[in-house]
Amino acid sequence: MDIKALIRNIPDFPKPGIIFRDITTLLKDAKGLKYVIDSLAYKCEQLPSLPEYVIGIESRGFIFAPALAYHLNAGFVPVRKKGKLPAAVYSIEYSLEYGTDTLEIHQDAVSPGAKVMIVDDVIATGGTAKAAADLLTRIGCEIVAFGFIVELKGLGGRNRLPNVPCLTLVEYD
Repeated sequence: MDIKALIRNIPDFPKPGIIFRDITTLLKDAKGLKYVIDSLAYKCEQLPSLPEYVIGIESRGFIFAPALAYHLNAGFVPVRKKGKLPAAVYSIEYSLEYGTDTLEIHQDAVSPGAKVMIVDDVIATGGTAKAAADLLTRIGCEIVAFGFIVELKGLGGRNRLPNVPCLTLVEYD
């Protein structure tokens, strides 16, 4: 299946010169959505070590991570923006292009030694995925893989991540 044909390109968003890869058109296509989940699950099944938990990064990681966790017989754990989780949290602040942001995870969500996979829709510069990895590593988790639907290769985000498998389905230069 040609996943790229289901992804809408929006020029000059969020600013001039940027081409935004809009996955909402992929999500509304039942066959495309099924293909994406099944393909990512298949790639995961080839990993040397399967995750016990699939970590979804807010917000679009929440779309793919639970379905993938279901396929892998793993738990789903959300990593959220600051102030969204009701119980005690671990947090990490990280740099963005125009400032900083914070990611949080419940303190009782995963235990040290847990095998985790981090999932989001797109890897661009890698800042958010790296922050999630740093947070989980600080807890003592073993990161077994990353999973993304889209990789924007020209931004080099994969190079910022720990040296574990980085599974992607579509690449743009």
